[in-house]
Amino acid sequence: MRKPGFAELIPGFLRLGYQRFLEAQQVRLASQVEGLPMLALLGLVCGLISGGIIILFRLAVDSSSASLLPSGTPEGFDSLSGTTRLLLCLAGGLIVGVVLQLLKARARDVGVVHVLERLDYHQGHLPIRNAIVQFVVGAIALVSGQSVGREGPSVHLGATGGSVLGRMLRIPNNGVRILVGCGVAAAISAAFNTPLAGVIFAMEVVIMEYTVIGFTPVILAAVSSATLTRVIFGDDTAFSVPGMATAALIELPVVALLGALVGCLAAAFTHLTLFTNSLFTRQPIWRRMLLAGLLTGLIAFWVPHIMGTGYTSIDALLLAELSLGFILILLAAKFTATSLSIGLGMPAGLIGPILLIGASAGAAIGVIMNSLGWGTAEAGFYTILGMAAMMAATLQAPLAALIYLLELTTSEAIILPGMTAVITASLVTRVVFGKSSIYRHLMLSRGLDYRNSPLSKALRRIGVASVMDREILQQERIMSALDAETLLSKEPRWILLRDAKGSRKNSVLPATDLARHLNELQHAKPVPNPEEMILDLYKIPAKRLDTAAITIVATLQEAHEKMLSEQCDVLYITGAHGPSRERIYGVVTREHIESSYRV
Repeated sequence: MRKPGFAELIPGFLRLGYQRFLEAQQVRLASQVEGLPMLALLGLVCGLISGGIIILFRLAVDSSSASLLPSGTPEGFDSLSGTTRLLLCLAGGLIVGVVLQLLKARARDVGVVHVLERLDYHQGHLPIRNAIVQFVVGAIALVSGQSVGREGPSVHLGATGGSVLGRMLRIPNNGVRILVGCGVAAAISAAFNTPLAGVIFAMEVVIMEYTVIGFTPVILAAVSSATLTRVIFGDDTAFSVPGMATAALIELPVVALLGALVGCLAAAFTHLTLFTNSLFTRQPIWRRMLLAGLLTGLIAFWVPHIMGTGYTSIDALLLAELSLGFILILLAAKFTATSLSIGLGMPAGLIGPILLIGASAGAAIGVIMNSLGWGTAEAGFYTILGMAAMMAATLQAPLAALIYLLELTTSEAIILPGMTAVITASLVTRVVFGKSSIYRHLMLSRGLDYRNSPLSKALRRIGVASVMDREILQQERIMSALDAETLLSKEPRWILLRDAKGSRKNSVLPATDLARHLNELQHAKPVPNPEEMILDLYKIPAKRLDTAAITIVATLQEAHEKMLSEQCDVLYITGAHGPSRERIYGVVTREHIESSYRV
């Protein structure tokens, strides 16, 4: 037989080295504390990848819109005639509807709600197929002037970038969750050029928990994404916020009133969106998209400013360039168009539109205050407070909204009135009207819920590899007493029993029980010959435990759910990919899980 040459040995040698390195990293990342340096590096890489995807998405939308519109600007829909605006929205809705109708139901799931669902039910594994669909239909919706934002698609695309990176590197699922958060932070950072708001948004809205270990990679992702964005688009934030006089302390009651009114507005927005969703949820997707395009087009026929993200209108409101009458019309039109579009399932975002709704409400209050001579602050001050309050109340994310406000204004004077408006709006929406985050309501409308109990949070952070007991050996059920002695000489704690005929479930046997049985045999009279004595490990006196397999990348939450579904107290851990699936790495018991979350 020909001996393999040196060149033929290299690939196998490299694969073996990589496999051992990968296994070591999986164990480190499973605990997150030991894997923090690797997570930090991955967060940095994730920010660049996700930021690059968001930049491509933004360039695709902006360049397509600019080439389509007579004004040559991405937001210049008012340069079109009323009839053209109606037809554009109608055509866009029809195209989106046809594209989605041709896809399988699972491929249609996109947006922030999809990210939350995959985090909770699929350990953050986001399919590339859905991201491609989101890129295409999200771009079509924005270019055709639907009353939606680009932040929802950005979050989905960024989160998918982090998820795919984690799966390519085969890191444990608790690490994949953090990389999804990195992708979300990178997306918001790139969308608004506000890196710190991106970090808080990812932790508060998507991951829904704050951990010191989680912050490090997420911050690095936001920083790298913002850096890449500024290289391409410059240092300016999404909105041109002018210098403005802030309110005196005596005006804080007015700021609180603004927050309360915006809180009512946010509750009404959530209610109308959910009502529309429930009313049309059984309709075919193409019909819903066509209806969304028609309704948006009819409103845009009279009020073109509701088309697209509305960033240009927000700039005009911040500069106090619009009259009170037009502001109120814009508020009503954008409120109606966006709630109907999102309720009908238009596959794009809602953050940009709710910022415009909040800006319109705040600007209206500012104009009224100044016209009555009751305010010292400029109208733009109330405009930006309205934006933050609406974001906080609708998403139930007060800290993200406050940080966003601070980054946009770069003024510490905004903090006190900002806190007042944001908290008042959030409380009114949640306490008075009983509304939580609109994303959670949309999940509930799909029959899903985001399980975010303290126990779930604790178990999601830890991988099984960090707590597993490695002292385990495999053994067929039939063996000689001599082989049993040889097996015990290796000092295992557990023995995994596999029935060659497949007639029984796999079981684990404590090695001490086998040792006790051998000891009893040695004291029997006459003493049997170890070579001739055959043992059936399924029949000897022992405490055999039913078991099931779980992969080394799983979290303790997955292990806990597996134990409940399989009705067992012990799981044996296998590899997750390729030949490693046949390798047994260790066992995790119910006691391991309980001790982990008790600590």
